[in-house]
Amino acid sequence: MRRFTNRLAALVLAAAMLCGAAFAGPALAKDTVVIYTAIENEQITDYKKSYEKALPNVEIKMLRFSTGDISARFMAEKDNMQADVIWGVAATNMLIFRQAGLLEPYAPKGLERILPLFRDKVNPPSWVGIDVYMSAFCFNTEVGKKHNLPMPTSWADLTKPVYKGHVVMPNPNSSGTGYLSVVSILQRLGEAEGWKYLDALHKNMAEYTKSGSKPCKDAAAGERAVGVSFEYVAQAMKKQGNPVEMVLPKEGAGYELEANALTKKGVKNQAAKQFLDWAISNDAMALYAKYWAAVAVAGFPVPAGLPKDITKVVHPNDFDWSAKNRDAILAEWTKRYSK
Repeated sequence: MRRFTNRLAALVLAAAMLCGAAFAGPALAKDTVVIYTAIENEQITDYKKSYEKALPNVEIKMLRFSTGDISARFMAEKDNMQADVIWGVAATNMLIFRQAGLLEPYAPKGLERILPLFRDKVNPPSWVGIDVYMSAFCFNTEVGKKHNLPMPTSWADLTKPVYKGHVVMPNPNSSGTGYLSVVSILQRLGEAEGWKYLDALHKNMAEYTKSGSKPCKDAAAGERAVGVSFEYVAQAMKKQGNPVEMVLPKEGAGYELEANALTKKGVKNQAAKQFLDWAISNDAMALYAKYWAAVAVAGFPVPAGLPKDITKVVHPNDFDWSAKNRDAILAEWTKRYSK
């Protein structure tokens, strides 16, 4: 009798465990979203707390590369797409993805709050912008003093003989920051004069880096006097106590939008749409506004040290022209300067 009772108790316990597992399984399971991003690693770490709190049942698999590398990978995977979401990649590249048929239109919750500049013109939009980043110079004051270099204030200054071997900027083939700098020069001066300027700038160039942030980091480390980069990293290097000053060139800084999109693969993934909803929420915008001079929703404060009105310091960007001519511009740049 005791043996029967023990066996019965064991069966009841096993049944209870199976029943518990059946109920616990769905509650513990998480929906997975694969995200490709060019957002800086330290910013992703900051944003992570917010999206994990907003989306507790979503597992985020993040792949972070520079804009050029993300774009090349995403385009190469078009027949075997891996990403559900593109987050924080240049709007110019988003236009290329859209033209290639890789994006799925989606109107995230709260879209009506997004300023017109920051969204695709079609409805529903194929992409939605979140913030603006601008080209900027990092100037190391100690290196400048050592080599008797004045602080540059303009793009024109960077072609002066005194800066020969002291300037570093990103390669536009791998870096969105590099491409925005090149394309803003070509748009501002016109192609003929723009290429003449870039020829002159090339004579002073010490190196073209793969990453858009590296020129500023090199300048901050004292490896170069001038790094052509973007304003966030210039501000960050200065806040960390490095002897650098941020320069917004007086002719006008080039600018780009960081933008988000749903991919063709992500169209059936509800969690991917939930992430995109979070990505334009007020919580997300408040985080973006810690770093950038302009975000996609009005009313957020501008970080100290950045201009209150960026329209006074940027040169207009024709995103459609930038996207349409990207391959030709990169081919010409490579022919001239990749030797």
